[in-house]
Amino acid sequence: MKMKKTIPALPVQNIEESVKFYTERLGFTAGYFDSSFAKVNRDTIEIHLWAASDESWKAKGQYLVIDPICSGAETFLAGTASCRIEVQGIDELYEEYKKQDVIYDIDTVVEEQPWGVREFPALDHHRNLLTFYEPM
Repeated sequence: MKMKKTIPALPVQNIEESVKFYTERLGFTAGYFDSSFAKVNRDTIEIHLWAASDESWKAKGQYLVIDPICSGAETFLAGTASCRIEVQGIDELYEEYKKQDVIYDIDTVVEEQPWGVREFPALDHHRNLLTFYEPM
């Protein structure tokens, strides 16, 4: 037995908006999408986006203690995920994403980490964290 691949699945509120963001700002292509699920790809990287679009929790208000949230697709989940993506050419990608204004914040740079990588964080439009790294 051997594990071969992992595909991050990130929660987003609106699939169509997310596909637009991933294609126009992050350079991915949409392999497939409908109103509840999308596959976006760039080179050999694949990310799945799933619709965290259930707003029924908002109507529960003060009753959450007795009637817990339970669909697993609530809108507040969008922006709570993260993933790490290995790249080749981290400095070039950093410059591309800096121009697209998706870098974590203005002070973010490509940093060397003690575990042997250079990395930088970026955010999608829901604030899911995408950390890009290159082994040193």
